[in-house]
Amino acid sequence: MTNHPNNSPSIFPSDARFWAVIPCAGTGSRSGAEGPKQYQPLAGQPMVVHTLSAFAGVPRITQTTVVVAADDDFLQSHSATVLIAGCGGATRAASVFNGLIFLLECGAAPDDWVLVHDAARCLITPAQINALIDACASDEVGGLLALKLPDTLKSEVDGRVSGTLDRSDKWLAQTPQMFRLGALADALQQAGDKVTDESSAMEFVGLAPKLVAGSAQNFKVTYPEDFALAEAVLRARLSPA
Repeated sequence: MTNHPNNSPSIFPSDARFWAVIPCAGTGSRSGAEGPKQYQPLAGQPMVVHTLSAFAGVPRITQTTVVVAADDDFLQSHSATVLIAGCGGATRAASVFNGLIFLLECGAAPDDWVLVHDAARCLITPAQINALIDACASDEVGGLLALKLPDTLKSEVDGRVSGTLDRSDKWLAQTPQMFRLGALADALQQAGDKVTDESSAMEFVGLAPKLVAGSAQNFKVTYPEDFALAEAVLRARLSPA
């Protein structure tokens, strides 16, 4: 695998394929749910099924791989039509890295694109995924969906405001995040397990990923109150016009 140390144009094959990796080995400890949050029911289906349905609606994606813990057979029992890789790691970064190696072993090429997406961002839509692909497919580095920070941003010391920060250049990182498979694997290997998203790993090796406008609805279900909001949005989408 080849690591590209800057944003200079690189020669890549025009027939590069698109793959998706969904890390799904987390326990969701902040959600208050019993068991992994990605398997909790929302609008009549496990949360992760909504996520996978969105990716299934993008024909350009060759295959979606879900990275789960070695003893996790939940998706197999739900007849999911995805590749299931039982190589989940102790951290998100480890699960993603293991998923990338799994894809390479399954025939993906280092110069292919991979879209990494959080299982708990179950409100992602095929249109948003396609928008990311369209924006990044000709980019030298790749990029991520993100949202311009809408609120005033404060810094804190001992539970009190210590300052107000300029929000004009601040973005909330979302997923999917789309990079060349080999370059991302190299970056994750160099950055280590502490990075919390793929963009951070690419930044670690000196690259500047492209920011692509996302949606406020593409939030990550993290806390108990997020379940009710996600349920409401999903039911609104499923309701006849």
